[in-house]
Amino acid sequence: MSPCKKPAGGPPYSRGSAALLASVAAISFPLLGCGGEEAPPPPDIVLIMADDMGFSDLGSYGGEIETPNLDRLAANGLRFSHFYNTARCCPTRASLLTGLYAHQAGVGHMMGDDDLPGYRGDLAANAVTIAEALGEAGYGTYMSGKWHVTRHVGNWSGNDELTSTHNWPLQRGFDRFYGTIHGAGSFYDPISLTEGNTPVELEPSNDSDAPYYYTDAISEYAARFVREHAAGNRSDDPLFLYVAHTAPHWPLHALPEDIDRYRGRYAAGWDVIREKRQERLIELGLIDQDWLLAERDPRVPAWDDVPEEERPWFERAMEVYAAQIDRMDQGIGTLVAALEETGRLDNALILFLADNGGCAEVLTDRWTGLAIPRQALDGSPVAVGNDTEVLPGPESSYQSYGPHWAHVSNTPFRLYKHWVHEGGIASPLIVHWPNRITEGGGIVGETAHVVDLMATALDSADAPHPGSRAGRDSIPVEGTSLLPVFQDQPLEREAVFWEHEGNRAVRSGKWKLVSRHPGEWELYDLVADRTEADDLADDEPEKVARLASLWEAWAARTGVVPWAELIERRRAARQAR
Repeated sequence: MSPCKKPAGGPPYSRGSAALLASVAAISFPLLGCGGEEAPPPPDIVLIMADDMGFSDLGSYGGEIETPNLDRLAANGLRFSHFYNTARCCPTRASLLTGLYAHQAGVGHMMGDDDLPGYRGDLAANAVTIAEALGEAGYGTYMSGKWHVTRHVGNWSGNDELTSTHNWPLQRGFDRFYGTIHGAGSFYDPISLTEGNTPVELEPSNDSDAPYYYTDAISEYAARFVREHAAGNRSDDPLFLYVAHTAPHWPLHALPEDIDRYRGRYAAGWDVIREKRQERLIELGLIDQDWLLAERDPRVPAWDDVPEEERPWFERAMEVYAAQIDRMDQGIGTLVAALEETGRLDNALILFLADNGGCAEVLTDRWTGLAIPRQALDGSPVAVGNDTEVLPGPESSYQSYGPHWAHVSNTPFRLYKHWVHEGGIASPLIVHWPNRITEGGGIVGETAHVVDLMATALDSADAPHPGSRAGRDSIPVEGTSLLPVFQDQPLEREAVFWEHEGNRAVRSGKWKLVSRHPGEWELYDLVADRTEADDLADDEPEKVARLASLWEAWAARTGVVPWAELIERRRAARQAR
């Protein structure tokens, strides 16, 4: 979009109130590059993503977790109240990196190969990444953190057929990379840790007070990349930095000093904490006071009914989860300081989001795989599973916080990661760009989706989307640039879509059609009822039919395969082996 265009229409955002926004003036944007003036330089672009974090965990989104650095970005930028991910880690990463729906990018489910274009567990060769596009436009490109968009995880897999690096970061447009190729692991000894294309082998620390901690390493490398870019021979070039945290994904690993800050904070239990979060979300203007708080998960007892001897474990689980987010926020503060110290903060477009909603998975001692270590870095045993006699936090434990606290993270919404009801797909989105958002604190009410981030990055950089990759025509970006929102203009789109493990949804305007596999379609008016309490499908058959038709056409176009058919295909493949 040309910056010379005069904004049209009313502002598509509402005003928050209370703690974060005591008073907020109207947002204004300078019209640069008009009337023969020199066009503004392209911005640095920093994408930061949390892993398995719910809608209401951050302070600026109603939570009690201390996130002052992200809250500061929100107070000086914009917060989206209707931003969505894809409900699962690797599909969201594939969409973020390519601006495509995950099936188009080859990651329609997870990292297995079903020998179908949308289900290869590997980024498609004709899907251009943000790093590839921005690299061609003159950007320095850097990544720190979790990759998780290829089944080729190197020698860690134990399979010679999965050692190719063709879809590792350096081969997909990044100049430098530090992080993990695989999707999960210990925070003290992460599996598949890599710098560039070279495996990193950690050694046990002699200093018990300063162990290796993956969240810190991700943040330190991100800040290092900024400083070294600014001090190097490309300092005049813009940079693109993708910071993919694994916090607060299980396991519940956090440093003692961070856990200590939350001791006793969750003694009131999940029912009280959920109610308090709902109240703050209403005060901040992020949700409507008329929306009902989603019912407690039937697997989760009322806090008053939890046996007294089990409560310390449940309290500690949430204390550790909060500490993981707290530590991530500290690292984001380090990164922002590096941008400020190098004089790059004012023209940095920073976007923060989560890859899916809070995770209700309950770890047991039967869990296996690369992500589940049985030994710590020093060779001592690791207790895997949510045993209430083993408190989470140290490397010797490997646990999750389960549905008991995940439904708190997703306040006020229904369900979790995996599902495409609001609890699985609603994400914070914080946008900070001082040169363009000159008075912050606004809340954007437009519907936006992770597929929009690549379009936004290319639009802000005035960079074209490459028409080909690897000798093949590339797939055009599906998303819509969010820059019009920064200029007080509404977004123009018909609908956004979801499919994961047979869970389906489409949102068009205020209407959302959604199905929890293998259930029937449900219809919700998200203006009146975003917590999906009142199913209107029987009352609005024409709307159901119209939206279902939109979803079916999208599914056919993007390579979605019916979940039951995919499961049967996998069963037949196992029998054939």
